[in-house]
Amino acid sequence: MPNRFTLYGNQLSGPTYRVGLMLSLCAEPFSYVHVNLGKGEHKTPEYLAKNRYGQVPCLYDGKQHFNQSASILQYLADTLGKFGGITPEERAHIREWMFWDFDRLAPGIFRSRAAARGIRKFEPPVLALYKAEGEAGLTVLEGWLGKHEWLVDARPTIADIDVYAVAHMAPAGGFDLAKYPHVAAWSKRLCALPGFGTPEQVLPAESRA
Repeated sequence: MPNRFTLYGNQLSGPTYRVGLMLSLCAEPFSYVHVNLGKGEHKTPEYLAKNRYGQVPCLYDGKQHFNQSASILQYLADTLGKFGGITPEERAHIREWMFWDFDRLAPGIFRSRAAARGIRKFEPPVLALYKAEGEAGLTVLEGWLGKHEWLVDARPTIADIDVYAVAHMAPAGGFDLAKYPHVAAWSKRLCALPGFGTPEQVLPAESRA
């Protein structure tokens, strides 16, 4: 019997990792299509027919395609009944963290990581700005996690999965998580969840049926 979901993505993509980690934590097997970004496969007409934005990831549920990792996480939480909010208030607080992550944490960390890997080049003042933004975001996260075990209420949700996928990439961008012990402790709690895996464990380097 074919898998219910097919994930289009790239192992080096933080947003792809978010979705792959969610599926893994939900014990949901999925088919995987590797999108070679270096060769521009995300800009081909065939792929743009699935993802109008020309980005990864893209999730196919057998009927239609879904794009943008945060939105995909919310769809999976609703569809699979796991890691979502129970009340409207919980769901609102989950969205708060996911929107904040996109605006305040991910840009500084992902761009610093891209520069460190030689994928993108920035002038020194611009790179310094991204590093400062990443540090500021980690400081906010550290302050909250110093008082709370998880981001929303007393259990892990897609907010934690969403933000963790960014924090996991921070060391590769030159950020020292030893400066953020509460973030490090929270990361260990999430890593201890059944089904957890690193990007290399969750996402193949090539397509997989």
